[in-house]
Amino acid sequence: MTLADIAAGAMLLSLIAYCVLAGADFGGGVWDLLATGPRAEQQKQLVDEAIAPVWEANHVWLILIVVLLFSCFPPAFAAASIALHIPLTVMLLGIVLRGSAFVFRRYGRRGPKPWSRVFAISSAVTPVVLGICLGAVTGSGLQLVDGVPAHGFLRSWLMPFPIAVGVFSLALFAFLAAVYLAVEAPEGPLREDFRRRALVSGVAVGLIALAAALLAGPATGQFRARLMQGAWSWPLQIGTGAAAIGAFAALWLRRYVLARSLAVAQVALIVLGWGLAQRPNLLGTDLTIRGSAAPDEALRPVLIALAVGSIVLLPSLWYLFRIFKRESRPAAP
Repeated sequence: MTLADIAAGAMLLSLIAYCVLAGADFGGGVWDLLATGPRAEQQKQLVDEAIAPVWEANHVWLILIVVLLFSCFPPAFAAASIALHIPLTVMLLGIVLRGSAFVFRRYGRRGPKPWSRVFAISSAVTPVVLGICLGAVTGSGLQLVDGVPAHGFLRSWLMPFPIAVGVFSLALFAFLAAVYLAVEAPEGPLREDFRRRALVSGVAVGLIALAAALLAGPATGQFRARLMQGAWSWPLQIGTGAAAIGAFAALWLRRYVLARSLAVAQVALIVLGWGLAQRPNLLGTDLTIRGSAAPDEALRPVLIALAVGSIVLLPSLWYLFRIFKRESRPAAP
C-alpha cells in the first residue's frame, strides 16, 4: 500500500462520515419541504432542533475531502474542477444557500420565515448534485482529453446513470434523516410520522438502487464487474442487505435506536462498496489513484498533519455530539 492509497482511503472514510452525518441534515431539509398534516409545524420544529447543534460541524468532512484532493491528487482536482464545474457550482450554491437560510429562519425575527423554502429546496437539490458528481466519475463515465471532458461539459454528467445515482443519494439521505428523527421525536404521533416516512423512503431506496444498478452498464466500464465479482463484494453486499433488512425490521418493531445503528451501517457499507469498486480509478479511467498522486515528499507531510489533526478532531466531534444530543436520547430502544 502506497501513501497515495492511504490518502485515497482517508478521502473515502471522510465521504462515509459526510454521508452519515451531513447526509442526514440534507434529508432533514427534505422532510421539512414535505411536512404535511396537522403536525406539519411540529415536524419542522423537530428538524430544526435536531440539526441546529451540529449542522456546521458536519461539513468538516467535505472540507477535508476537498483539501486532500487538492493537496494529494492535483491533476484529479484540476480535471474535476473543469469537467464537473457546473454540478460542483450548483452543489456549492446549494450548501451556501441551505446554511444561510437555516440561520436566517431559525434566528431571524418571529413570524413568517421566507427562508424556510430556500432551506428546504436547497437541501433537496444538493444531495442530487452530489450523487450526480459521484456517478459521473464512476468507472469510465468521465473521459478526458488533455484535462478537458471529451463529451463536453454537459454530457459528461447529464447521463442516465449519474442522474440515477443523484436520485438514489436523495432517497438514501431522506431515509437516514427519517430514522434519526424517529429516534429524536417524543413518543407519540410525531414519532409515528417519521417512522412511516422512514419505512416508505427505505422502500424507495431499494427500488432506486435497482434502477441505478440496471443503468450501470458499459458507461461504467469495469466498475460494475468489480462491484459484483470482487473477492470482497459478496460479503459486503450481504452485510449491506442484512443492515437494510434489519433497519426495516427494527422500524417495523419500533426499535428505534437499533434501527438508527443499522441505517448508519447500511449507508456506510454502500459508500464503502462504491469506493472499493472504483479503485484503482480516482476520476474516470484516465486518472488513477497512483497515477494522479503527488510525489511522496508532498503526501507525507499532509498525511502526518491529518493524523495529528485527527487526535484533536475526532474526540472534539464525539464530545460535541455527546453534549448536544444527550437530551434527545430515548430512555429505551
